Amino acid sequence: MRITALGDSLTQGYGLMQGDGLVPQLEAWLRARGHDVSVINAGVSGDTTTGGRARLDWTLADTPDAVIVALGGNDLLRGIDPALSRANLDAILTRLEDEGLPALLVGLPAPGNYGAAYQQAFSAMYPELAEEHGTLLVADMMAPLMAEGVAPRAVMQGDMIHPNPAGVLLVVEAMGPAVEELIARIAE
Repeated sequence: MRITALGDSLTQGYGLMQGDGLVPQLEAWLRARGHDVSVINAGVSGDTTTGGRARLDWTLADTPDAVIVALGGNDLLRGIDPALSRANLDAILTRLEDEGLPALLVGLPAPGNYGAAYQQAFSAMYPELAEEHGTLLVADMMAPLMAEGVAPRAVMQGDMIHPNPAGVLLVVEAMGPAVEELIARIAE
């Protein structure tokens, strides 16, 4: 099975040694559980939902059996209108549906610095799109890094945006069961 992870620097593994990023750690986690799977890294540092949408043809050229869509962090950092982010994610998920590819949508929480309306609109788009498309959802990729008892400096790189290898492992352990559900959908 081939699962492509379409994302930004959090997917790409920014600042990490090759084997320490999300994709290799997720593949190792899945294989340790007996899944014969390859996870393909289609993460591009700095990418927005617009960029992810624009490179969807290239991403699907690898003929994956399923896709993890983990975009939106750079939209947040740039204060991009949530309506545009939503339209891009909707177009990506629609294309995956048209191709018959099961998908897992991975969200991020919006901070309050752009105002309550922005925060609400951005945060709502992930669960709403997952419901509209019948897509699996991990609502907040960063949640395990902010959980009670987790010291952020112990799991984040110095920029406090990207997880370090220990932080990536926490993300993988939290996201892994949803990816196993995605694998089950491939077999359906």
